[in-house]
Amino acid sequence: MHLSRRTFLAASTAATATASTAGLTTAPPAATARQGLRTGFERLVRDGYKLLGGQKVGIVTNPTGVTRDARHIVDVMHADDRVDLRAVFGPEHGFRGTAQAGGSEGRHDDPATGLPVHDTYQKSGRPLADIFTASGVDTVVFDIQDVGARFYTYIWTLYDCMEAAQLAGKRFVVLDRPNPVTGRSAQGPVLHEEFATFVGRRPIAQAHGMTVAELARLFNGEFLTAPVPLETVLMSGWKRSRFFDASGLPWVPPSPNMPTPDTALVYSGTCLFEGTNLSEGRGTTRPFELLGAEGIDRRWAAAANGLGLPGAHFREAYFAPTFSKFQGKTVGGVQIHVHDRAAYDPVRTGIGLLVTARQVWSGFAWRPDNWIDKLTGSARVRTMIDAGADTDEVVAGWQEELAAFRAVREEYLLYR
Repeated sequence: MHLSRRTFLAASTAATATASTAGLTTAPPAATARQGLRTGFERLVRDGYKLLGGQKVGIVTNPTGVTRDARHIVDVMHADDRVDLRAVFGPEHGFRGTAQAGGSEGRHDDPATGLPVHDTYQKSGRPLADIFTASGVDTVVFDIQDVGARFYTYIWTLYDCMEAAQLAGKRFVVLDRPNPVTGRSAQGPVLHEEFATFVGRRPIAQAHGMTVAELARLFNGEFLTAPVPLETVLMSGWKRSRFFDASGLPWVPPSPNMPTPDTALVYSGTCLFEGTNLSEGRGTTRPFELLGAEGIDRRWAAAANGLGLPGAHFREAYFAPTFSKFQGKTVGGVQIHVHDRAAYDPVRTGIGLLVTARQVWSGFAWRPDNWIDKLTGSARVRTMIDAGADTDEVVAGWQEELAAFRAVREEYLLYR
Protein backbone atom coordinates (compact mmCIF):
# COMPACT_ATOMS: atom_id res chain seq x y z
CA MET A 1 0.00 0.00 0.00
CA HIS A 2 1.32 3.43 -0.92
CA LEU A 3 -0.24 6.35 0.97
CA SER A 4 1.37 9.76 1.39
CA ARG A 5 0.17 12.94 3.01
CA ARG A 6 0.55 15.47 0.26
CA THR A 7 1.52 19.05 0.72
CA PHE A 8 -1.70 20.09 -0.91
CA LEU A 9 -3.64 18.80 2.12
CA ALA A 10 -3.57 22.45 3.08
CA ALA A 11 -5.80 23.21 0.09
CA SER A 12 -8.43 20.76 1.31
CA THR A 13 -8.20 22.18 4.81
CA ALA A 14 -8.60 25.69 3.45
CA ALA A 15 -11.68 24.65 1.50
CA THR A 16 -13.22 23.18 4.64
CA ALA A 17 -12.44 26.39 6.46
CA THR A 18 -14.29 28.32 3.75
CA ALA A 19 -17.41 26.28 4.38
CA SER A 20 -16.91 26.79 8.09
CA THR A 21 -17.34 30.54 7.66
CA ALA A 22 -20.86 29.81 6.51
CA GLY A 23 -21.53 27.90 9.73
CA LEU A 24 -21.65 24.54 7.98
CA THR A 25 -18.63 22.59 9.19
CA THR A 26 -18.22 23.91 12.69
CA ALA A 27 -19.24 21.81 15.68
CA PRO A 28 -22.98 22.22 16.38
CA PRO A 29 -24.07 24.02 19.56
CA ALA A 30 -25.48 21.86 22.32
CA ALA A 31 -29.04 23.02 21.59
CA THR A 32 -28.76 21.84 17.99
CA ALA A 33 -27.29 18.50 19.03
CA ARG A 34 -30.25 17.87 21.34
CA GLN A 35 -32.60 18.19 18.38
CA GLY A 36 -31.03 15.11 16.79
CA LEU A 37 -29.14 14.47 13.62
CA ARG A 38 -29.24 16.89 10.74
CA THR A 39 -27.83 15.84 7.38
CA GLY A 40 -25.57 18.01 5.29
CA PHE A 41 -28.52 18.88 3.07
CA GLU A 42 -30.65 19.92 6.04
CA ARG A 43 -27.91 22.23 7.25
CA LEU A 44 -27.46 23.63 3.73
CA VAL A 45 -31.16 24.50 3.58
CA ARG A 46 -31.18 25.90 7.09
CA ASP A 47 -28.38 28.25 6.04
CA GLY A 48 -30.44 29.47 3.09
CA TYR A 49 -28.26 27.73 0.47
CA LYS A 50 -25.61 30.42 0.99
CA LEU A 51 -22.88 28.01 -0.06
CA LEU A 52 -24.51 27.74 -3.51
CA GLY A 53 -25.32 31.42 -3.92
CA GLY A 54 -24.60 32.81 -7.38
CA GLN A 55 -23.67 29.37 -8.70
CA LYS A 56 -25.13 27.26 -11.48
CA VAL A 57 -25.49 23.94 -9.71
CA GLY A 58 -25.45 20.31 -10.79
CA ILE A 59 -26.01 17.45 -8.36
CA VAL A 60 -24.80 13.85 -8.26
CA THR A 61 -27.48 11.88 -6.46
CA ASN A 62 -29.86 8.93 -6.54
CA PRO A 63 -33.04 7.84 -4.69
CA THR A 64 -31.23 8.08 -1.32
CA GLY A 65 -30.95 11.86 -1.62
CA VAL A 66 -34.05 12.49 0.45
CA THR A 67 -35.23 14.71 3.28
CA ARG A 68 -36.43 13.18 6.52
CA ASP A 69 -40.02 13.46 5.23
CA ALA A 70 -38.96 11.40 2.18
CA ARG A 71 -39.00 14.16 -0.44
CA HIS A 72 -36.20 14.00 -2.96
CA ILE A 73 -33.72 16.85 -2.58
CA VAL A 74 -33.72 17.51 -6.34
CA ASP A 75 -37.46 18.15 -6.20
CA VAL A 76 -36.97 20.39 -3.15
CA MET A 77 -34.11 22.37 -4.69
CA HIS A 78 -35.81 22.70 -8.07
CA ALA A 79 -38.81 24.32 -6.39
CA ASP A 80 -36.67 26.79 -4.42
CA ASP A 81 -35.77 30.11 -6.08
CA ARG A 82 -32.65 30.39 -3.92
CA VAL A 83 -30.95 27.60 -5.93
CA ASP A 84 -30.05 27.73 -9.61
CA LEU A 85 -30.20 23.98 -10.24
CA ARG A 86 -29.23 23.21 -13.83
CA ALA A 87 -28.45 19.47 -14.07
CA VAL A 88 -28.54 16.07 -12.37
CA PHE A 89 -25.84 13.40 -12.68
CA GLY A 90 -26.97 9.81 -12.15
CA PRO A 91 -24.71 6.95 -10.91
CA GLU A 92 -25.08 3.16 -11.22
CA HIS A 93 -28.79 2.19 -10.91
CA GLY A 94 -29.72 5.70 -12.09
CA PHE A 95 -30.90 8.98 -10.56
CA ARG A 96 -34.42 7.69 -9.88
CA GLY A 97 -33.20 4.11 -9.30
CA THR A 98 -34.82 2.27 -12.20
CA ALA A 99 -31.80 0.10 -13.17
CA GLN A 100 -30.47 -3.14 -11.67
CA ALA A 101 -26.84 -3.84 -10.76
CA GLY A 102 -24.48 -3.03 -13.62
CA GLY A 103 -26.99 -0.68 -15.27
CA SER A 104 -27.97 2.98 -15.41
CA GLU A 105 -30.68 5.19 -16.89
CA GLY A 106 -28.74 6.93 -19.67
CA ARG A 107 -29.10 10.56 -20.73
CA HIS A 108 -32.67 11.86 -20.44
CA ASP A 109 -34.79 14.70 -19.10
CA ASP A 110 -36.33 14.09 -15.69
CA PRO A 111 -40.14 13.91 -16.09
CA ALA A 112 -40.78 15.48 -12.68
CA THR A 113 -38.57 18.56 -13.01
CA GLY A 114 -37.60 18.76 -16.66
CA LEU A 115 -33.93 18.89 -15.63
CA PRO A 116 -31.36 17.20 -17.87
CA VAL A 117 -30.07 13.99 -16.30
CA HIS A 118 -26.57 12.93 -17.35
CA ASP A 119 -25.28 9.39 -16.90
CA THR A 120 -21.99 9.10 -14.95
CA TYR A 121 -21.89 5.30 -14.70
CA GLN A 122 -18.60 3.87 -16.02
CA LYS A 123 -17.44 7.35 -16.95
CA SER A 124 -14.38 9.00 -15.45
CA GLY A 125 -11.50 11.32 -16.27
CA ARG A 126 -11.77 13.60 -19.28
CA PRO A 127 -15.03 12.09 -20.69
CA LEU A 128 -16.77 12.79 -17.38
CA ALA A 129 -15.16 16.23 -17.16
CA ASP A 130 -16.56 16.98 -20.61
CA ILE A 131 -20.05 16.09 -19.34
CA PHE A 132 -19.64 18.55 -16.46
CA THR A 133 -18.42 21.22 -18.89
CA ALA A 134 -21.27 20.65 -21.35
CA SER A 135 -23.84 20.86 -18.54
CA GLY A 136 -22.88 24.48 -17.90
CA VAL A 137 -22.67 24.14 -14.13
CA ASP A 138 -20.21 25.97 -11.87
CA THR A 139 -20.55 23.73 -8.83
CA VAL A 140 -21.04 19.96 -8.61
CA VAL A 141 -22.83 18.79 -5.46
CA PHE A 142 -22.69 15.18 -4.22
CA ASP A 143 -25.39 13.68 -1.97
CA ILE A 144 -25.69 9.86 -1.95
CA GLN A 145 -26.13 7.47 0.96
CA ASP A 146 -23.14 5.12 1.25
CA VAL A 147 -23.12 1.76 3.08
CA GLY A 148 -19.54 1.69 4.36
CA ALA A 149 -17.91 -0.92 2.07
CA ARG A 150 -15.01 -0.32 -0.32
CA PHE A 151 -16.66 -2.25 -3.15
CA TYR A 152 -19.92 -0.28 -3.05
CA THR A 153 -19.52 1.80 -6.18
CA TYR A 154 -21.00 5.13 -5.08
CA ILE A 155 -17.82 6.14 -3.27
CA TRP A 156 -15.91 5.63 -6.52
CA THR A 157 -18.53 7.70 -8.32
CA LEU A 158 -17.59 10.34 -5.72
CA TYR A 159 -13.90 9.87 -6.52
CA ASP A 160 -14.43 9.96 -10.29
CA CYS A 161 -16.63 13.05 -10.06
CA MET A 162 -14.09 14.87 -7.87
CA GLU A 163 -11.34 14.08 -10.37
CA ALA A 164 -13.52 15.15 -13.31
CA ALA A 165 -14.61 18.35 -11.55
CA GLN A 166 -10.95 19.25 -11.05
CA LEU A 167 -10.23 18.65 -14.72
CA ALA A 168 -13.24 20.74 -15.72
CA GLY A 169 -12.42 23.58 -13.31
CA LYS A 170 -15.56 23.07 -11.24
CA ARG A 171 -16.12 23.54 -7.53
CA PHE A 172 -17.16 20.42 -5.59
CA VAL A 173 -19.47 20.28 -2.58
CA VAL A 174 -20.22 17.14 -0.55
CA LEU A 175 -23.37 16.98 1.58
CA ASP A 176 -22.71 14.46 4.32
CA ARG A 177 -24.86 11.55 5.50
CA PRO A 178 -24.27 8.88 8.17
CA ASN A 179 -22.22 5.78 7.65
CA PRO A 180 -25.10 3.39 8.42
CA VAL A 181 -22.87 0.76 10.05
CA THR A 182 -21.05 3.35 12.24
CA GLY A 183 -17.74 5.08 11.81
CA ARG A 184 -16.02 3.42 14.76
CA SER A 185 -13.07 1.88 12.94
CA ALA A 186 -11.76 0.53 9.67
CA GLN A 187 -11.71 -3.24 9.14
CA GLY A 188 -10.45 -5.70 6.57
CA PRO A 189 -7.78 -5.83 3.88
CA VAL A 190 -6.57 -2.73 2.07
CA LEU A 191 -6.69 -2.64 -1.72
CA HIS A 192 -3.43 -3.18 -3.59
CA GLU A 193 -3.44 -0.71 -6.45
CA GLU A 194 -2.65 -3.32 -9.13
CA PHE A 195 -6.12 -4.75 -8.36
CA ALA A 196 -7.91 -1.42 -8.84
CA THR A 197 -11.33 -1.51 -10.54
CA PHE A 198 -14.64 0.32 -10.13
CA VAL A 199 -15.21 -1.76 -6.97
CA GLY A 200 -12.03 -0.28 -5.54
CA ARG A 201 -10.11 2.56 -7.15
CA ARG A 202 -7.65 3.34 -4.36
CA PRO A 203 -6.07 1.68 -1.29
CA ILE A 204 -8.65 1.95 1.46
CA ALA A 205 -9.88 -0.74 3.84
CA GLN A 206 -12.70 -3.09 2.90
CA ALA A 207 -14.90 -1.58 5.64
CA HIS A 208 -13.61 2.00 5.72
CA GLY A 209 -15.56 3.37 8.70
CA MET A 210 -15.88 6.86 7.18
CA THR A 211 -18.62 9.15 5.92
CA VAL A 212 -18.65 10.38 2.33
CA ALA A 213 -17.40 13.83 3.40
CA GLU A 214 -14.48 12.22 5.21
CA LEU A 215 -13.74 10.04 2.19
CA ALA A 216 -13.83 13.12 -0.04
CA ARG A 217 -11.19 14.77 2.13
CA LEU A 218 -9.10 11.57 2.06
CA PHE A 219 -9.38 11.33 -1.72
CA ASN A 220 -8.42 14.99 -2.12
CA GLY A 221 -5.49 14.76 0.27
CA GLU A 222 -4.04 11.38 -0.71
CA PHE A 223 -5.09 10.18 -4.14
CA LEU A 224 -6.13 12.85 -6.65
CA THR A 225 -3.33 14.03 -8.92
CA ALA A 226 -4.39 17.60 -8.15
CA PRO A 227 -6.95 18.65 -5.53
CA VAL A 228 -10.41 19.82 -6.49
CA PRO A 229 -11.79 22.96 -4.76
CA LEU A 230 -13.66 20.98 -2.10
CA GLU A 231 -16.21 22.07 0.46
CA THR A 232 -18.05 19.77 2.84
CA VAL A 233 -21.33 20.36 4.61
CA LEU A 234 -21.22 18.25 7.73
CA MET A 235 -23.96 16.64 9.74
CA SER A 236 -24.76 17.82 13.22
CA GLY A 237 -25.75 15.43 15.98
CA TRP A 238 -24.05 12.34 14.51
CA LYS A 239 -21.87 10.11 16.68
CA ARG A 240 -19.42 7.61 15.21
CA SER A 241 -20.86 4.78 17.33
CA ARG A 242 -24.41 5.14 16.02
CA PHE A 243 -26.09 2.79 13.59
CA PHE A 244 -28.52 4.07 10.98
CA ASP A 245 -31.67 3.34 13.00
CA ALA A 246 -30.58 6.00 15.51
CA SER A 247 -30.53 8.69 12.81
CA GLY A 248 -34.28 9.31 12.51
CA LEU A 249 -33.87 9.30 8.73
CA PRO A 250 -35.87 7.14 6.31
CA TRP A 251 -33.93 4.22 4.82
CA VAL A 252 -34.13 4.31 1.05
CA PRO A 253 -32.47 1.27 -0.56
CA PRO A 254 -29.28 2.67 -2.14
CA SER A 255 -29.47 -0.16 -4.68
CA PRO A 256 -32.02 -2.89 -5.40
CA ASN A 257 -30.18 -5.49 -3.32
CA MET A 258 -29.62 -3.27 -0.28
CA PRO A 259 -33.18 -3.28 1.09
CA THR A 260 -32.50 -2.59 4.78
CA PRO A 261 -29.80 -1.32 7.16
CA ASP A 262 -29.44 -4.96 8.25
CA THR A 263 -28.21 -5.72 4.73
CA ALA A 264 -25.61 -2.97 4.99
CA LEU A 265 -24.43 -4.37 8.32
CA VAL A 266 -23.35 -7.70 6.80
CA TYR A 267 -22.55 -6.53 3.27
CA SER A 268 -18.88 -5.62 3.70
CA GLY A 269 -18.21 -9.27 4.55
CA THR A 270 -20.72 -11.38 2.68
CA CYS A 271 -20.41 -9.52 -0.62
CA LEU A 272 -17.25 -11.61 -0.94
CA PHE A 273 -19.51 -14.48 -1.99
CA GLU A 274 -19.98 -12.66 -5.29
CA GLY A 275 -16.50 -13.98 -5.99
CA THR A 276 -17.59 -17.61 -5.54
CA ASN A 277 -20.05 -20.06 -7.12
CA LEU A 278 -22.37 -19.72 -4.11
CA SER A 279 -25.44 -17.50 -4.08
CA GLU A 280 -24.98 -14.32 -2.07
CA GLY A 281 -28.75 -14.14 -1.62
CA ARG A 282 -29.61 -11.99 -4.64
CA GLY A 283 -33.11 -12.83 -5.73
CA THR A 284 -34.30 -13.30 -2.13
CA THR A 285 -35.81 -10.91 0.40
CA ARG A 286 -32.61 -11.11 2.51
CA PRO A 287 -29.68 -10.56 0.09
CA PHE A 288 -26.23 -10.93 1.68
CA GLU A 289 -27.82 -12.39 4.82
CA LEU A 290 -28.74 -15.64 3.02
CA LEU A 291 -25.90 -17.59 1.40
CA GLY A 292 -25.99 -21.01 -0.21
CA ALA A 293 -25.70 -23.43 -3.12
CA GLU A 294 -27.04 -26.75 -4.31
CA GLY A 295 -25.57 -29.57 -2.23
CA ILE A 296 -24.94 -27.59 0.96
CA ASP A 297 -26.66 -28.82 4.11
CA ARG A 298 -26.71 -28.27 7.88
CA ARG A 299 -22.97 -28.89 8.21
CA TRP A 300 -22.12 -25.37 7.07
CA ALA A 301 -24.15 -23.64 9.79
CA ALA A 302 -22.64 -26.01 12.36
CA ALA A 303 -19.11 -25.24 11.18
CA ALA A 304 -19.74 -21.49 11.14
CA ASN A 305 -21.22 -21.52 14.64
CA GLY A 306 -18.20 -23.54 15.75
CA LEU A 307 -15.90 -20.61 14.94
CA GLY A 308 -17.35 -18.57 17.79
CA LEU A 309 -17.47 -15.43 15.65
CA PRO A 310 -18.57 -12.50 17.83
CA GLY A 311 -22.03 -11.02 17.53
CA ALA A 312 -23.64 -13.53 15.15
CA HIS A 313 -25.42 -16.86 14.98
CA PHE A 314 -25.80 -18.92 11.81
CA ARG A 315 -29.00 -20.76 10.98
CA GLU A 316 -29.36 -23.64 8.54
CA ALA A 317 -31.46 -22.17 5.73
CA TYR A 318 -33.00 -23.17 2.39
CA PHE A 319 -34.14 -20.74 -0.28
CA ALA A 320 -34.91 -20.43 -4.00
CA PRO A 321 -33.54 -17.24 -5.64
CA THR A 322 -35.91 -15.60 -8.11
CA PHE A 323 -32.96 -14.29 -10.18
CA SER A 324 -29.17 -14.40 -10.31
CA LYS A 325 -27.31 -17.58 -9.24
CA PHE A 326 -29.48 -20.72 -8.88
CA GLN A 327 -32.56 -18.91 -10.17
CA GLY A 328 -35.67 -20.98 -9.39
CA LYS A 329 -33.69 -23.73 -7.66
CA THR A 330 -33.85 -24.60 -3.97
CA VAL A 331 -30.43 -24.32 -2.39
CA GLY A 332 -29.10 -24.95 1.09
CA GLY A 333 -26.92 -22.68 3.17
CA VAL A 334 -26.96 -20.31 6.09
CA GLN A 335 -28.72 -17.19 7.27
CA ILE A 336 -26.72 -14.75 9.38
CA HIS A 337 -28.47 -13.50 12.50
CA VAL A 338 -26.60 -10.61 14.11
CA HIS A 339 -27.47 -10.47 17.79
CA ASP A 340 -24.81 -7.99 18.96
CA ARG A 341 -24.07 -5.26 16.41
CA ALA A 342 -21.37 -3.67 18.57
CA ALA A 343 -19.36 -6.91 18.71
CA TYR A 344 -20.02 -8.02 15.13
CA ASP A 345 -17.12 -7.87 12.68
CA PRO A 346 -18.54 -8.26 9.17
CA VAL A 347 -15.21 -8.80 7.40
CA ARG A 348 -13.94 -11.48 9.80
CA THR A 349 -17.36 -13.11 9.55
CA GLY A 350 -17.21 -13.11 5.76
CA ILE A 351 -13.79 -14.76 5.86
CA GLY A 352 -14.98 -17.34 8.37
CA LEU A 353 -17.90 -18.23 6.13
CA LEU A 354 -15.63 -18.61 3.10
CA VAL A 355 -13.25 -20.86 5.04
CA THR A 356 -16.02 -23.10 6.39
CA ALA A 357 -17.91 -23.25 3.08
CA ARG A 358 -14.78 -24.57 1.41
CA GLN A 359 -14.30 -27.09 4.21
CA VAL A 360 -17.81 -28.58 4.20
CA TRP A 361 -18.81 -28.39 0.51
CA SER A 362 -16.78 -30.20 -2.09
CA GLY A 363 -18.35 -28.11 -4.86
CA PHE A 364 -16.89 -24.83 -3.59
CA ALA A 365 -15.13 -22.78 -6.29
CA TRP A 366 -14.01 -19.25 -6.94
CA ARG A 367 -15.40 -17.38 -9.91
CA PRO A 368 -13.17 -18.17 -12.91
CA ASP A 369 -12.23 -14.51 -13.33
CA ASN A 370 -10.92 -14.37 -9.74
CA TRP A 371 -13.39 -11.61 -8.92
CA ILE A 372 -12.67 -12.35 -5.26
CA ASP A 373 -9.27 -10.69 -5.75
CA LYS A 374 -10.96 -7.47 -6.91
CA LEU A 375 -13.29 -7.56 -3.91
CA THR A 376 -10.62 -8.25 -1.29
CA GLY A 377 -8.05 -6.06 -3.02
CA SER A 378 -5.34 -8.67 -3.65
CA ALA A 379 -4.80 -12.37 -4.33
CA ARG A 380 -3.89 -13.01 -0.70
CA VAL A 381 -7.28 -14.03 0.70
CA ARG A 382 -7.94 -16.46 -2.13
CA THR A 383 -4.52 -18.06 -2.06
CA MET A 384 -4.43 -18.36 1.72
CA ILE A 385 -7.84 -20.04 1.86
CA ASP A 386 -6.83 -22.38 -0.95
CA ALA A 387 -3.71 -23.26 1.03
CA GLY A 388 -5.83 -24.26 4.04
CA ALA A 389 -5.39 -21.17 6.23
CA ASP A 390 -7.96 -20.71 8.98
CA THR A 391 -9.94 -17.55 9.70
CA ASP A 392 -7.46 -16.08 12.17
CA GLU A 393 -4.53 -16.67 9.84
CA VAL A 394 -6.26 -14.94 6.92
CA VAL A 395 -7.28 -11.97 9.07
CA ALA A 396 -3.76 -11.69 10.50
CA GLY A 397 -2.41 -11.34 6.97
CA TRP A 398 -3.75 -7.82 6.47
CA GLN A 399 -3.18 -6.27 9.92
CA GLU A 400 0.00 -4.36 9.05
CA GLU A 401 -1.49 -2.61 6.02
CA LEU A 402 -4.73 -1.99 7.91
CA ALA A 403 -2.81 -0.28 10.72
CA ALA A 404 -1.13 1.96 8.13
CA PHE A 405 -4.47 2.88 6.59
CA ARG A 406 -6.00 3.59 9.99
CA ALA A 407 -3.21 6.06 10.74
CA VAL A 408 -3.82 7.96 7.50
CA ARG A 409 -7.60 7.76 7.92
CA GLU A 410 -7.34 9.45 11.31
CA GLU A 411 -6.12 12.65 9.62
CA TYR A 412 -9.39 13.04 7.73
CA LEU A 413 -12.05 12.22 10.33
CA LEU A 414 -14.51 15.07 10.89
CA TYR A 415 -16.53 13.70 13.80
CA ARG A 416 -15.02 12.67 17.13
